[in-house]
Amino acid sequence: MIGTRRVTGNHLWLFAVALAAIAAQIGQAGPPRDGASSLRLEKNDYAVSIFTGERQVLEYRFVESPFKPYVSKLFTPSGVQILRDSPSDHKHHHALMFALAVDSIDFWAEAEGAGLEKNRSLSLENARVERGLESAGLSQGLEWVGGPEKQVLLLEKRAVIAYQGPALGATLLTWHSRLQTPPGRRSSVLTGSHYFGLGLRFVESMDQGGHFINSEGSAGDPVRGSERLTSARWCAYTASADGHPVTAAVFDHPSNARHPARMFTMAPPFAYLAATLNLWKEPMTLTPGRDLALNYGVALWDGETKADEIERLYRLWVAATPARANR
Repeated sequence: MIGTRRVTGNHLWLFAVALAAIAAQIGQAGPPRDGASSLRLEKNDYAVSIFTGERQVLEYRFVESPFKPYVSKLFTPSGVQILRDSPSDHKHHHALMFALAVDSIDFWAEAEGAGLEKNRSLSLENARVERGLESAGLSQGLEWVGGPEKQVLLLEKRAVIAYQGPALGATLLTWHSRLQTPPGRRSSVLTGSHYFGLGLRFVESMDQGGHFINSEGSAGDPVRGSERLTSARWCAYTASADGHPVTAAVFDHPSNARHPARMFTMAPPFAYLAATLNLWKEPMTLTPGRDLALNYGVALWDGETKADEIERLYRLWVAATPARANR
């Protein structure tokens, strides 16, 4: 069995060192003075926020609201917030969220009988700075509870880590999830619709007039209406957020199962982007000793960002993010 690896301050330091080394190689200059971290964490009864100076980078709601924790706010470097939480057309769309179906229990839709991603532990990883790159984040333990008897169907070790530095040119975070079969359970079968995975629902102003690009330059495979599935290392969406052009991208780490991800995209009637495991066609069974470790990146830029710049940051992120093998 792969041992679960808690994302500690030391891990964050290693991430920052790796990022800084790559930034030096590509000639990025102007880092802030070491030790002068601008990232800071604030926690209340329901959420953790990360700030750079007085500007908020993200907000993570760690208390199930009401069914799952998620990133409720995410800001570009200039401070444009791009996520929409629980809109009237799909109340279960929670900004940047991760959900699947487990043993036929739906953890996505939040309808009657839906599963609950229940918070069991939370720890904060205070900001570190090394050679101009900063990192800060949180680690969370979750129980995925569902079924008539409210059984624990799946365990998750989750980490959300934000980075800051002039080499990036963007807001950048890592979302890590390690999924495990609970003790005493023989298996956990992962399934779901074609859009289940790590998904972003954008603010309403981004629903119209935007466009998607991906690492493969592919139009993708039609599913229904404007919905497409495309095998790609990364996929990005550019649109106007309340009058400000922005670009949001999702990265799939090469160590992930079934890499490259099947990227789900749609717009209109609303814009959505998700990294999926293609579980609707290929269910996945976890057993004791066979965990599933997933690393995704999310990046935000101000303005329309071209494919070569997205690829540059993707490669930087991959090199800086430790591979977590699946067994």
